[in-house]
Amino acid sequence: MKVWQTARTQYKVSDFITWQRDGSLILSPKFQRRPVWKPGAKSYLLDTIIRGLPIPIIFLRELRSDLKTFKPQREVVDGQQRIRTLISFVAPNILPHRTAHDEFQISKVHNKEYGDKSFRDLPAEIQNQILDYQFSVHVFPSDTGDSEILQIFARMNATGVKLNAQELRNAEFFGEYKTLAYALAAEQLKRWEDWDIFNADHIARMAEVELTSEFMVLILKGVSEKRAKTITDPYRDYDKTFDAGPEVAKRFRQVFEAINELFAAEAATSFHRRTLFYALFGAVYDLQFGLESPLKPMKAKPLIQKDIEHIRAAGKKIAISQAPDDIMAATTRRTSHVRERKSLIEYVKGGK
Repeated sequence: MKVWQTARTQYKVSDFITWQRDGSLILSPKFQRRPVWKPGAKSYLLDTIIRGLPIPIIFLRELRSDLKTFKPQREVVDGQQRIRTLISFVAPNILPHRTAHDEFQISKVHNKEYGDKSFRDLPAEIQNQILDYQFSVHVFPSDTGDSEILQIFARMNATGVKLNAQELRNAEFFGEYKTLAYALAAEQLKRWEDWDIFNADHIARMAEVELTSEFMVLILKGVSEKRAKTITDPYRDYDKTFDAGPEVAKRFRQVFEAINELFAAEAATSFHRRTLFYALFGAVYDLQFGLESPLKPMKAKPLIQKDIEHIRAAGKKIAISQAPDDIMAATTRRTSHVRERKSLIEYVKGGK
């Protein structure tokens, strides 16, 4: 049985640039091809590095030294898009087979302070911070063959879990809408947990971001059917610009503040299931702003005592199964149809 002796080390961004400049780095091995990253993904990587956050491990393979230069050769086994992105940002003139796809800047969506700046336009301390950023790197020895590399990666991916719809959105989009959806979801982390809407496993799979995205769709377009396309389309439509973002964010936060102030106990009991929490959010939003109201700046209407009592009473009836049959039927399944969602919202409001 072969026992792998993989070296675990760290290398700086400047190390990879030095190796690329002196010809000792092989960036695109024949057995590992990856799709070209979109500008948003590249910007997101640079912002991650500027903030000093960790990124996934880079895998290299040592090769025998060049017999003409006596320099050791290193091959990027996994991580070539990350390395290529950094080289194209810091020192694009040394990038092999450079194309227009390699050109990008940090987006203001990801970093307002350094957005739209090239590397040479950044302050010296930020340039040094990028160059000094350290990757965690695993290095395979030079006697590791291509077939063995492929076997290693097959083993690494053998226990992988298929990405769900929200994880796929996270991998595909990097623009304003996606950034806002994740920011809003993260702001409510304690409430998601306190109200028992999502547990740690759900949050690890981005379920809270998907529900946040559904609320954003509700604010933008009103109640809609829960379909992957319905949730994904705004990610695509507003990937570059999302002018309505500030108003959507304001309304989202105000609804959550009202729920926390008036219905925290009900949110954690009667409405903690996602189907019912969607109805609670929709009911409060309708009372504050009006479903399908135009997205122009407006103040939230205060909930009057009668509305508050209706919502609390509806929650109690649902909890003890004394709501009308059609309402109870809708609450026992993952309601995704517009008609059922509207019926639940109306019942929670007390309008039925």
